[in-house]
Amino acid sequence: MKPLSELIRPNIWKLEPYSSARNEYGGAAQVLLDANENPYNCPYNRYPDPLQKELKARIAQIKGVDADKIFLGNGSDEAIDLAYRCFTRPGIDNVVAIEPTYGMYKVCADINDVEYRRVLLDADFQVKADALLAACDTNTKLIWICSPNNPTANNIRRDEIVETIRRFSGIVIVDEAYSDFSSERPLRLDLSQYANLVVLNTFSKAWGCAAIRLGMAFADKAIIEIFNKVKYPYNVNALTQRTALEALKDPYAVDKWVKTILLERGRMVEAFNLLPCCIKVYPSDANFLLAKFTDAQAIYDYLKAAGIIVRNRTRVTLCGDCLRITIGSKGENNALLSALRTL
Repeated sequence: MKPLSELIRPNIWKLEPYSSARNEYGGAAQVLLDANENPYNCPYNRYPDPLQKELKARIAQIKGVDADKIFLGNGSDEAIDLAYRCFTRPGIDNVVAIEPTYGMYKVCADINDVEYRRVLLDADFQVKADALLAACDTNTKLIWICSPNNPTANNIRRDEIVETIRRFSGIVIVDEAYSDFSSERPLRLDLSQYANLVVLNTFSKAWGCAAIRLGMAFADKAIIEIFNKVKYPYNVNALTQRTALEALKDPYAVDKWVKTILLERGRMVEAFNLLPCCIKVYPSDANFLLAKFTDAQAIYDYLKAAGIIVRNRTRVTLCGDCLRITIGSKGENNALLSALRTL
């Protein structure tokens, strides 16, 4: 890995971040006259903790990562965008990503005027470290790997990810949004081995909190400090922080949800394999299935007319005639199967 000072955009490295009085004062103040807040309508009149210290401390316990190695953002998308803003120079640098994968990596590249280089997955939706590294040059700052991958649902081989991290001189970002549904050990637990690794996670999937928009990034303390320097001062609102703290009080409920979803996933795979309209169901390590159909567009339109919404991925590379289907409740899943069986 290159020194962080060579990877960070020069203007970001030199940036003097905005600092509120609450960043500078760590005590329990009784009188707050620093932020021009309205003294009435408590507690909504006060700005939230800009560094989410209480929430990070609880997440650290649950996720097994030191609090100073955690960044919290407005969904994982904020961390994705921050990676571009911190590490890539518009019109000069580039990033490398597997293809197909989560679309926001490309959207943020386009927004930030950064070249986006795709490395095609093979027939098993896998990729070699050699292929990823061959796509890089001296201006490649980031490599994106989503595992379990969206929309293919499978884990990317761990040995290839690790080899990529070890050999790449820039930053490797592994998006583990769906890792709670996988039996593979999360890479966030190995952060101490890789100074150039950033791992993304979210409250939107296993934790059932998509509405509160809370994403996590785990990385070396030096990278987290850069993210905190660039983020907006109060990027995670007080309502989100409070709701997340409530959710974190009962991690066993999340374990129960995950187990239920995995049981339903197995049931849906068996049912899909019996459908005449389904050609293939790809292996899944996530809370969704990618399935190939006889005519995905026609089936998508039929389901939509019946009030059942799935994701049509037929125009995505390597996903011709495929639908991506989330594992819902038993009732939702039965409604989908009932509709498909009447085709």
